[in-house]
Order: sequence, then C-alpha cells, then structure tokens
Amino acid sequence: MAKKIANQNAPETQPALNKHEDFILKYKNLLIGAVVALIVIVAGIIIYNNHKAKKLEEAQTAMQVPELAMQMAMSSFSEKDFATALNGDSTGTKGFLQIADEYSSTKAGNLANLYAGLCYAHMDNWEEAVKFLEKFDDAGDFLVSPAALGALGNAYAHVNQLDKAVSTLTKAAEKADNILQSPIYYIQAGEILESQGKKAEALKLYQKVKAMESYSESSRYVDMIDEYIARVAE
Repeated sequence: MAKKIANQNAPETQPALNKHEDFILKYKNLLIGAVVALIVIVAGIIIYNNHKAKKLEEAQTAMQVPELAMQMAMSSFSEKDFATALNGDSTGTKGFLQIADEYSSTKAGNLANLYAGLCYAHMDNWEEAVKFLEKFDDAGDFLVSPAALGALGNAYAHVNQLDKAVSTLTKAAEKADNILQSPIYYIQAGEILESQGKKAEALKLYQKVKAMESYSESSRYVDMIDEYIARVAE
C-alpha cells in the first residue's frame, strides 16, 4: 500500500511532448536533484555511523579503510567536485572508481559503483553512468534502492534506451511504493511512452498516480495528474 507523505514539490507542467529531447531536458535536473539527495542522505548516515567506531584499535581501523575512503570521496561529491570524487587526487585520496575496484566485495565498493554512476551523470557521460549504475547491487531498502533504479532509468533515457528506461522507472515506482517517489517515476515513464506515441500505456501509469489520491492530502503530483490523463485520453 502506498504510504502518505504530504507537501512534495511537483514537476512543471507543459504541453504534450513532441520530441524525445523535451523529455531529456525536463528531467536531467531531477536526477541531479531529488534522486541524488535521497542517496546522499541515506549513504551519509551509513558512512557516519561506521566512522564513529573507527578509533577502537588499529586492526579495527584497518578493516574500516573502505568506509573511510568513501567518506573522503563523498566529501568531494557533496562539494560538486565530481572529477575528484570519481578519480581521487594527487594526495592519494581515492575516488569512487578506485574504491569500487579495490573493495568490490564490500558494501563501500558496491555503493561506490552507484556514486560513480551519479558522477558520470553529472558530467553528462551517460554511457558510463549506465555502466556503473547497472553494477550497483540493489540495497533492498525503500529509499536508496528505488532512487538508484530511478537514476538508472533516467540514464537509460539519456542513451535512448527508452524501453529499458520505462521498465526501470516503473520498477522504481513500484519498489518505492510511496507518494514521495512513486509519482515521479510513473510520470517520467509515462512521458517517455508519450514520446514514443504509446498513449494507452502512458495512461495506465498516470492512472496509477491518480489512484494514490486517497493517500495524499496535498501532493501536487497527484493534484496535477488529471492534466496528464486528459492529454493522453484525447
């Protein structure tokens, strides 16, 4: 059952899409904004909690090297220095690429794949973004996992793999199962379908958002969905 989370920001309304490029321009910043923010918040909590226990013993500290390396790379990421976050620097600070390679069997290494993909997305290198986002092993939680799928779906759209984009965004919406994320991904997937001329399929996804109406007091995603439904029902 969808969970009630009120007072969320809505994507801007606009006329029916005529070109795939319109979709790309409209949703590029969404990946760089809300999706990234969710991942940063959750990952930051994980890294912070690991860091608190690092001073017990030297041996224990050695075991925490991947997490400490992630903390340094995440600092660059939060400062929007994506090249350094990705590749590290001349002082020996590791970037996400090195962390993902050297600690591939750890949680930090897995998370580094996700951040590497997001760095490439920020840098408009969408082929590499897809490559690393696909490597991320689903965390199984209700925030990071849907957000990672949403990022991957957006990346697929940018490399014109539209069918994969639709299926991945739909999966992200279903996994999130909440009024905060699900409408975003359903609407994104629906607009890709519209750009492909698949209005009937888009309508089904918009109706899923409409069905969330009873779970929201003031979600503008839901409030505006009638416009989307009317657009594809013509």
